[in-house]
Amino acid sequence: METKLRDFGKSVVKPATAAGQPTDRRAWSVPIAGIWVPFFLGTNVLGESTVSAEALGAPLRLAKEKDGSIKFSPSGRPVIRVAKELSDQVKLARENYIVGLQLHIAGVRKDKPEEYKAEAARAQAAGTPIIKADKDALDAYNELVKAAQEAARSQVPTPAGERELVAA
Repeated sequence: METKLRDFGKSVVKPATAAGQPTDRRAWSVPIAGIWVPFFLGTNVLGESTVSAEALGAPLRLAKEKDGSIKFSPSGRPVIRVAKELSDQVKLARENYIVGLQLHIAGVRKDKPEEYKAEAARAQAAGTPIIKADKDALDAYNELVKAAQEAARSQVPTPAGERELVAA
């Protein structure tokens, strides 16, 4: 019995995937059930948000057509979407996160302008050879493609003369 319990425990804590796909849908590359729902439950508890219980209890919904019927993908599977209220809250969190990053950047630039300029120059100098190597690789590839196209064109036989269509 103890072995079965250990096996069960291992199966519960082991990431389960189907054909290499994550089991948790994501919004903004963050797992919905694993991160967003618990996060918004917590912000609701602290009074920092008011995401509805319906949105948190059923974060994934069937997508509907304009006429109210279920929407299907070209492969025939029903389309699943994130509940609009939850999606809107994730969008707001993302936008606030971006504003926080921008404020942080502005603060560093203001507090340490010389160090910031030096770091930016160092990063640009370090990236220059990488960018040049990528450009050279693309140029070389484009030359190979151009040569292959020209070779293919030169091997296409030219028609000896066009024949005139005659009514039979």
